[in-house]
Amino acid sequence: MMKKLLTFLMLLVLCSSAYATKVVIAVDAGHGGKDSGAIGQSNLYEKTVTFSIAKKLTNLLNKDSSFKGVLTRSNDTFISVPQRSDIARKNKANLLVSIHADAAPNRNATGASVWVLSTKRADTELGRWLEQDEKKSQLLGGAGDVLADDNNRHLNQAVLDLQFSYSQRVGYELATQVLKSIKSVINLHKNLPEHASLGVLRSPDIPSILIEVGFISNQEEERLLSSNTHQDKIAKAIYQGIKNYVKQNPKFGEQH
Repeated sequence: MMKKLLTFLMLLVLCSSAYATKVVIAVDAGHGGKDSGAIGQSNLYEKTVTFSIAKKLTNLLNKDSSFKGVLTRSNDTFISVPQRSDIARKNKANLLVSIHADAAPNRNATGASVWVLSTKRADTELGRWLEQDEKKSQLLGGAGDVLADDNNRHLNQAVLDLQFSYSQRVGYELATQVLKSIKSVINLHKNLPEHASLGVLRSPDIPSILIEVGFISNQEEERLLSSNTHQDKIAKAIYQGIKNYVKQNPKFGEQH
């Protein structure tokens, strides 16, 4: 077991030294199709806001030679939560950024927030992935051939745990940078990344964050979220936060 784990770690080192021309960002527009998401007092649909901002963010990323932006949905269609992560994985995404708009019974609630996966949820998800041979094989990636002849649960768990720990750390650091950037555009509901068990955050192999760009249930923020100009500002701020993270971590993205 130890020999195989060391071999896997060597693979990680070799892969990390490979040159990657672009950091691939999967941009996920929350909700869609039959799932409208939250609806504002003036009948603004969350799915409409998220798709517009997601397209703007993807365009900004694709204008930057350091990035490649990929939308998880390209129109107003329903896509399940697992499908969103699968699309990101098929596009070899380094990061997944999911765009949402918040809602609350208290219509005075305002501000943006950024969410990352909770450690407790990560432990639960780790066990779930270990029970699915096909998913487990996908996540083991380059180590799949090394581990294929040894269905050792403890070894597999060690490997996936390394991936989950890495993804959580990157997600939290990215979320921190995005918060720093968007606070110039939107008041923050929370100053630090928040932890949750939201479905789109659960992929152990792709660092993921979920951004609530404001409260659509607040009449003033709904008005702002319907504004093309404000959407542009949000997209640019998120883009800048991503860019700042990658700039501070110059080797990020070279693992593919």
